[in-house]
Amino acid sequence: MLRRGGFRTQLSERAAIYTEPLEYEPCGAVHVHAVSVGEIMLAIKLIREWLVDQPEQEFVLATGTATGHAVATAANLPNSRVTYAPLDFRWVVRRYLNRFEPSQIVLIEGEVWPHLLLECQRRGIPVRLVNARMSPRSARRFSQFAEWLQPIYRLLGAVALQEKEDTEIWKRLGISPEKIHVTGSLKYDPGSGQHPTPRTEFQEIIDSFGKERPVILAASTFAGEEVFIAQAIFEAAPHALAMIAPRHAERRAEVKADLEKADFTVQLRSAERKSAPHDRRHVLMIDTTGELRDWTAHADVVIIGKSFLSTGGQNPGEAILAGKPVIFGPHMENFQPLASQLIAGNAVFSVSEKNELIKAIQAALNPENAKKLTSSASSLLARHDGATRRILALLDAIKIAKF
Repeated sequence: MLRRGGFRTQLSERAAIYTEPLEYEPCGAVHVHAVSVGEIMLAIKLIREWLVDQPEQEFVLATGTATGHAVATAANLPNSRVTYAPLDFRWVVRRYLNRFEPSQIVLIEGEVWPHLLLECQRRGIPVRLVNARMSPRSARRFSQFAEWLQPIYRLLGAVALQEKEDTEIWKRLGISPEKIHVTGSLKYDPGSGQHPTPRTEFQEIIDSFGKERPVILAASTFAGEEVFIAQAIFEAAPHALAMIAPRHAERRAEVKADLEKADFTVQLRSAERKSAPHDRRHVLMIDTTGELRDWTAHADVVIIGKSFLSTGGQNPGEAILAGKPVIFGPHMENFQPLASQLIAGNAVFSVSEKNELIKAIQAALNPENAKKLTSSASSLLARHDGATRRILALLDAIKIAKF
């Protein structure tokens, strides 16, 4: 919080100390817990779809970071209260549950906390985990401690998996087969939620760098990748505009300094533009929160960060939904098996080093190649069509046929 800010966003709620009068709190609401910005975006998507069928349903969206809190608040969801999730101490959890008396708690992707589960079981509050995923690294680590973890994971009322390949690890963690449901991914469901949408404001910013330039977006980059990718973009297509979106906006000064040291001129999205730049080595840095999805709609090619000089990768789903050709590096561990399926289906360019990245950028800018890539990638995402509705059925929000 000291690094990212957030002291003025009711941080005391992490310790179940509230300033909102108790009589105004939504008692008996559905609570959705999400920590990171990505998980918050999924929670928002789920709540919006839920409200289509149950417009009077009340929600509490609980986040773990100031950035997530800001994104959740900005979404301005109807019938929704944004708060901080309680720290997992027994007395904090009890104060939180006493205040809100949730009708159920929905955990997004992987936030499982012992005291929260134990106290909810004691009170008869169902807790379900949705969009659950397990990276290979986490699966190995969790398997080593499965016997210790089983008493906690058994308290989950249901687990909705993105992929059937993860079924066995959840069984080893103590989840009985009847509680495990393969729903597909809330994140990749093409039939629900808001897709990347062009914004006039964004296009005006891009046009200020010179009209008709191809736009190449490096999305959610980690330390060191910004210069690596910017250099590859310039060598592959000197006429292109490079847009860099660091994973953490608070790194803006560090990233700007690194790029300028590499002889790039940097324009921050958050800064006022005094005049239209004409430098071909100009980089537009997207240093704002919650806008990346719609910036993706303006790109001609999207390069996935954290996949070159870090490990784990980032989500390629939004770029695919936007109909953009995707390039990523050798490290997409956190997005398996989708990454492997995309590679096997010739739906992305997967590269290992700089020269390969340069060639991939040039190939992706070819309209015929781009069309083939985006068509194949969209077909793979279609497997997850309807995932959101299946998750809502599991949460007793709607009634549909069993899956």
